Amino acid sequence: MRAAVLHTHGEPPSHAEHPDPVAGEGVSVVRVTAAPIVPLDLLCASGTSYFGPPALPYVPGVQGVGVVEESATVAPGTRVFFATSAGMAAGDGSLAERAAVPDRDLIVLDAPVRDAAVAAIGLSGVAGWMMLTWRARMQVGERVLVLGGGGAVGQVAIGAARVLGASQVVAVVRSDASRERALAAGADEVVALSTDVDELTARLGEPTYDVVIDSVFGVAATAASRALAPGGRLVNLGGSLNDEAVFSSAVLRSKTASILGYTNNAITTDQRRDALTAVLQHASTGEITVAYETVTLADITPAWTRQSTGNTVGRLVLTFP
Repeated sequence: MRAAVLHTHGEPPSHAEHPDPVAGEGVSVVRVTAAPIVPLDLLCASGTSYFGPPALPYVPGVQGVGVVEESATVAPGTRVFFATSAGMAAGDGSLAERAAVPDRDLIVLDAPVRDAAVAAIGLSGVAGWMMLTWRARMQVGERVLVLGGGGAVGQVAIGAARVLGASQVVAVVRSDASRERALAAGADEVVALSTDVDELTARLGEPTYDVVIDSVFGVAATAASRALAPGGRLVNLGGSLNDEAVFSSAVLRSKTASILGYTNNAITTDQRRDALTAVLQHASTGEITVAYETVTLADITPAWTRQSTGNTVGRLVLTFP
């Protein structure tokens, strides 16, 4: 089969022939129709993640969309979303014509959303939804601040917050392109990121945010903690800006605020399925959107480089015609 094959840690994968996957007990083979290139793919392929360097060569891709070809548990022809452990454990991932997927990681798709759009939303959609509902326990009428509002998780969180009844959704972004994506996702207001924590705190205004969804950390999280309302909750998913942030004990105590961590690895398969199903239901009506562009397998090397440098109009999704 044709696949994106990584031969050297830290280098982009290349378009190459690769052995076909084999179905087995508890494992189905899926014909892939769309698969995104996500930050976790880039991290694992670098060989520097806490999972350790993956054995080479391998096919990256931790998620995708496709049609079941061989399975003992799911009818062939069933349209599915799937997750893989490529780069985190032995085995190949979704950036190929076919993928071997544990049955427990298959989610049957019913929502009338295009495969490429489902792939763009994917596990980012799960994270954005679960951070609001499961970790922050957001309530109707609360004000929500989304750090990294132009990213995939941020765009989902903006749309999801509106669906869940937020009274206002404000996004913090790094660029003009991110600003446009955040506004298209439904943000009421967009604030430009500053690396000066006092300046960013001033831009955020009065401390009235009940929930902060954070995928950037660093000074953005520090400023956001100052802008929390009493009883406010900051939920962190990642540290694309910096892996460390500074929090004032006096600020947190005076607000009885909470700093919470989140990872998709901590939720159950049922939670993942239910969250993705909910997000895609709202995506089918246009209430939740993620900007993306499609590329072909022949362009995997430049596409990988573009995604790693952020030189895109949104998430890059590999499609298989």
